[in-house]
Amino acid sequence: MSPDAHDRAAPRPGDTAPESGSVVANPYARTRQVGPFVVIEVSGEIDMASAGSLAEHLTAAVTGAAPPDVLVDLRHVAFFDCSGLRVLCRAEATARSRGGRLRLVSDQPRIHRLLRAAGLLGRFPPLPDVPSASSPPPPPPQRPSLK
Repeated sequence: MSPDAHDRAAPRPGDTAPESGSVVANPYARTRQVGPFVVIEVSGEIDMASAGSLAEHLTAAVTGAAPPDVLVDLRHVAFFDCSGLRVLCRAEATARSRGGRLRLVSDQPRIHRLLRAAGLLGRFPPLPDVPSASSPPPPPPQRPSLK
């Protein structure tokens, strides 16, 4: 493990573990339960330096309860680059392989443009808001066949 990776993995002074005890609190993501959904609220700038912090939350969410139903709330993100997209794609594939799903919540046009430019808008059609715990979940998006 590189010294930089060790610094990211080790809890910083003042960090506290959330109630589940699986992920150390960090300034980029916060995980909470909203009805049947695991909601990961992301904030700040998600780039190569901070994507690992987001990945910790995503990994804990998609490998926890089976099948996972994860919502990644990007409404408070100031910057998001391909490093963030990479961890989202990995987490979504893991969730899907476990019979679950990972969806995005975003009302920001720049996030929509980024997803469109990366060819991921069909994989991650953003929801405008976190669904209420009592509303029925929307059906998963239909992906075009590669055949």
